[in-house]
Amino acid sequence: MRSTFMGLEASKRGLFTQQSALYTTGHNISNANTLGYTRQRVNFETTPGFPGSGLNSPTTAGHIGTGVQAHSVQRMRDEFVDRQFRQESNKLGYWSSTTKSISQMEDIMAEPSEYGINQAFTDFWKSIQDVSANPEDASPRKVMLAKAEALADSFNYNYKQLQTIQSNIGNEISVSVGQINSILKQIAALNAQIQEVEPNGYMPNDLYDARDSLLDELNEYIPVTTERVPSGGNALAIAEGSLTILFNGKELVNGNTYSELQAIGDGNDVADKHKRINGNDLTVAFTKLQSTEPMTAKEHEELEKSNTPKTFINDFEHANLEANKGKLLSLVNAYGYKNAAGDRDTLGIYPEMLQNLDKLATTFKEAFNKVHQAGYSLNGTNISTHEFFEGTGALDLKVNEDFLKDPSLFAASSGAGEEGNGKWAIELSNLQFLGMNGQAAHSILGKPIDFSNLDLDGATFQNFYKGLTGDLAVKGQEAARLEFNSTTLQIQIDNNRASHNSVSLDEEMTNMITFQQAYNANARMITVIDETLDKIINGMGRVGL
Repeated sequence: MRSTFMGLEASKRGLFTQQSALYTTGHNISNANTLGYTRQRVNFETTPGFPGSGLNSPTTAGHIGTGVQAHSVQRMRDEFVDRQFRQESNKLGYWSSTTKSISQMEDIMAEPSEYGINQAFTDFWKSIQDVSANPEDASPRKVMLAKAEALADSFNYNYKQLQTIQSNIGNEISVSVGQINSILKQIAALNAQIQEVEPNGYMPNDLYDARDSLLDELNEYIPVTTERVPSGGNALAIAEGSLTILFNGKELVNGNTYSELQAIGDGNDVADKHKRINGNDLTVAFTKLQSTEPMTAKEHEELEKSNTPKTFINDFEHANLEANKGKLLSLVNAYGYKNAAGDRDTLGIYPEMLQNLDKLATTFKEAFNKVHQAGYSLNGTNISTHEFFEGTGALDLKVNEDFLKDPSLFAASSGAGEEGNGKWAIELSNLQFLGMNGQAAHSILGKPIDFSNLDLDGATFQNFYKGLTGDLAVKGQEAARLEFNSTTLQIQIDNNRASHNSVSLDEEMTNMITFQQAYNANARMITVIDETLDKIINGMGRVGL
């Protein structure tokens, strides 16, 4: 025989369940504008029917339902879309950082410009032509020297500014690695909390959201993959478990343990060959990332307190990193890297530009000095040992002090004792049209000039520089285009993710009304059953009394 009060119990369960759904709806509404929040829903399930199976089970006309209960509170998340979003975050992080690095370089090079290196070259050649017209006049010689200093200063300034930005990028690498380590530590801490909650049969949805937000941020820096590890115990089948995070196949997070990364460079100091990248020493080029074995936060702290050096067990060399993915790789490519320890050449956006500026400045200095030393000064002084330009590269290029003190030393004449002859100044000016390809015996007015080892791939000085700035513009345009494409795709994916994950106030208001009406109906059902029982208990008496 069924229980007289079974209807009350079923409706009571309905009240509690609809109430839970209302509370969850309120939670969603409260977090409608919370960044990273995922809307939640209560999963309803029917309670076991009456009667249950067994030898003593009563016989009834049918299997009677006993109501509803809240099985779980689940967040509405699409893992596939999350993976798409993070993959696009890798690309966007790379190209946005690359665009920024190139844009900063373009601001320094500033071509075409009235004040850049190209214009300084033009002004210098013109000032030499002015000397050729009046070789005995001191005024054009002084102007020419001023233009020569301006050209040298342009090289110096551009080189120093590029080095400053390169140093800042090196510091940003160090900061980014620190941020990655912080994110890994936070994810491991969230894993630990999730592992404590899930075995009790609960769904820590807000902890999941916090972990996913950190994972989104991590993928902006480096491309990682994840694996889910069940928590065990009484964890629900839909529980997400803890996350194992892998980078290039190596574990960075495993449960409540995490690795620490450091960016390593190759230094010139033999005693300290491997150095951390921090932007302080630009001779140190990136060679690899290193990671420690996964440890708990307490173990990391104990090592730091004891000043015990951490053991790094995994190496991620530049050549093995996924191309065009993550902000960290973009910073490395801008700052400078070597594919392996011991490589002689440093590659990267800034090192290559600095090397080319050095090449241009050195080639120009050597070529100009060789031609200038073959000419004759105004006062007949032997200038065959006087270098007009001095320095080892773009950073320290300068005009020889001897010429600044005595402008008459400038060789404008092509013959001894011909002070009014400005032919050699014309030939010096004509260097602007000479393509440098390592000519061993170039003749100028019958005089052989050896340009061996002075090679700009056949380009003139200014064309070589224009080629550098043109190549930079192409790279900047490509980076900006790919950044735009990645941004557009990420916005589309994010909108798709938001349509599934985020809170819709209209939908929540509809749900609120639905659950409220269901709650009212269950309360009304309890009233009906109460009146029925009242009639049975108080309104029915014994016959004849």
